[in-house]
Amino acid sequence: MTVVAESPARPGADGPPGGGRRLVEMALRARELSILGALAVLVVGTTIANPRFLSGQGVKDIFLNASILVLLAVGQSMVVVTRNIDLSVGSVVGLVAFSAGRFAAGGDRNIVLVLLVGVAIGLVCGLVNGLLVSFCRVPALVVTLGTLYVIQGLDYRIAHGDQIGAAELPSAVLKLGTDGVLGVPYLPLITVVVMLAVGYYLRSYSSGREFYAIGSSPEAALLAGVPIRRRVLTAYLVSGALAGLAGVLWLARFGTVVADAAHGWELKVVSAVVVGGIAITGGVGTVYGAALGALLLTTIGSVLVVLKVDSFWQDAITGVLLLLAISVDRLLALRVTRALKQRSLESTVHREGRS
Repeated sequence: MTVVAESPARPGADGPPGGGRRLVEMALRARELSILGALAVLVVGTTIANPRFLSGQGVKDIFLNASILVLLAVGQSMVVVTRNIDLSVGSVVGLVAFSAGRFAAGGDRNIVLVLLVGVAIGLVCGLVNGLLVSFCRVPALVVTLGTLYVIQGLDYRIAHGDQIGAAELPSAVLKLGTDGVLGVPYLPLITVVVMLAVGYYLRSYSSGREFYAIGSSPEAALLAGVPIRRRVLTAYLVSGALAGLAGVLWLARFGTVVADAAHGWELKVVSAVVVGGIAITGGVGTVYGAALGALLLTTIGSVLVVLKVDSFWQDAITGVLLLLAISVDRLLALRVTRALKQRSLESTVHREGRS
């Protein structure tokens, strides 16, 4: 799953402006609306069964729990859009949460400094992934699976069986996870700001659109002069930086951190991204859809807890949603292919009729 491997161009993403692209955008909007519809049905049904589900604290908990997953999904989106993947994000969160916790526990640290330390560690991890994938041309799946275990081992080595307790942390760190502005917690606010910034960049800047061009067809992007290696490296740097930020937010949210924090979250993140409409083959999707996918998965988890359903079903439902999303992406690609072929045929007939 690396951008330098030869593969056929994806139809639609770089197709005629009035043809496949519009069809893809309409389908993506339908996907996002369907997720919103599923969320509404889920919330209404659970509220009927348990009216306390929609209490002020219940809603607050859902958004707090979703914030970190949404943040990771935003970073993962940039990577997946380029037809790559980052399986190391969960390990990066764990490493940063413990390392930043140990750094913060050393004294009355400024919260901005703690955040910078966390982001810096994430950037280093993203840099390693990005260099190996983009410049060394190692498949992304192999690279990030390897760094997942390396970072995990490093985390256990640093932790050495210890844990960081809330009593050891400065009040500024704990307030980041508990306080807010006008009743809105800091964590969702930070996540929304990051999501809007990344979404705006990808949609409004030509360099942002190049990420989609790479995922749609690496060969066409190369011929068009897109700096593929730099863009892929940038995607991994963003993913790493946001995983680092998520690690600090994890520390602030939970206070107590052990070496296996966020263990297994990489699959949750990938599931949220794919369920949210980012095509696993790249070139299609938005960070807003990925955020909705993360919110849906988090809400499902909260609903199952409220209804006292076995946690096994959360993983089962996530798997079903993932398979469904991949199937929808495949059907969408086939539909776009047919639409483009039809438009091409009509255009050819029209030109021949005029000549």
